[in-house]
Amino acid sequence: MRELVLPVYANHHGTLFAGQGLQLMAKAAFLAARGLARREVVMAGVTGVQCLAPVPVGYQLTLQGWVSRVGRSSMTVCVRGLADRPDVPAEHVLTGVFEMVAVDSTGRPVAIDSSYLNPETSHEHHNH
Repeated sequence: MRELVLPVYANHHGTLFAGQGLQLMAKAAFLAARGLARREVVMAGVTGVQCLAPVPVGYQLTLQGWVSRVGRSSMTVCVRGLADRPDVPAEHVLTGVFEMVAVDSTGRPVAIDSSYLNPETSHEHHNH
């Protein structure tokens, strides 16, 4: 997920406001979790968020989210933020860990169908 750091996202120092960075990281975590769970998800918690370096207005922020753990209904999602612009190499600027939960239409936790996560295991179960 990519975002241009515009003045509206900045603090009084002309860099990405930390709260805005957290919001963008939460969106990346949501997209990674929903993509894996193949259903709606909600955030249950945030741990270990770090702002490693300031991100000036005009930089591109690239957020990478991936699921590192899958439970019955919950997932741990890691998010990493890289900032760059055409004349500046990418720098690791944000990192965080989010706990996400798959939910049904009423907002209640629901089991994640993980049979597709390991095709060999799924194939073995279908043949026995």
